[in-house]
Amino acid sequence: MKKWFKPLILIVAVITMAIISRYFGLDQKLGELRDWIATRGAWGPFIFAAVYSLAAVAAIPGSPLTVAAGALFGSVIGVITVIFGATLGASFCFLIARYFARDAVAESMRKKERFRKLDDMTRRHGDIIVAITRLVPLFPFNLLNYGFGLTGVRFHSYVVCTFVCMLPGTILYVVGADAVTTAIEGKRIPWTLIIIVLLVIGLLYVLVRKARARLKDEDVEENATDV
Repeated sequence: MKKWFKPLILIVAVITMAIISRYFGLDQKLGELRDWIATRGAWGPFIFAAVYSLAAVAAIPGSPLTVAAGALFGSVIGVITVIFGATLGASFCFLIARYFARDAVAESMRKKERFRKLDDMTRRHGDIIVAITRLVPLFPFNLLNYGFGLTGVRFHSYVVCTFVCMLPGTILYVVGADAVTTAIEGKRIPWTLIIIVLLVIGLLYVLVRKARARLKDEDVEENATDV
């Protein structure tokens, strides 16, 4: 029973944060906070990054904040603010899950083949798995943050791959928001920003294909070695 004490605390804490967020309408109040941050001058990006990281821990969707960063700070400052805030929040979630739930979950799931395969895969290909899931958001950002903490992926690999591989998507959202804001306020088409968005989409396509190919090649090599 003692081994489940920490995971139980984690589950209760996450559920509590979700209930509080919904009950008090924190996701809507983030809009009001965003407006307030816009008046903070040079401190605005730092405050925004801190809010972004806390929103990740509280499992509040980050997409509205990402878009807001582009409208508030423009492309360059917006991307820097979001990527550092998101990486910091993702790191907090990972550490919370690993040190509060990893051992108990791993022990209870040890006999289940699917979990063993997933755990083993993240140990061997942790960087590639993290890279693919960050490049292509097939799973919710907040779910992945806590989920990877329960696997065998190394923290260093997780942080580096999260930062690098979330960057294209961050640029896509932030620059896209900046382009829309510029078009509305300036009443002109921001072709430079639009070209950047198109180039990032192409880059994402190439990177995902290469990451999948590398994962497939390594699996083939390991299977050949086993034989």
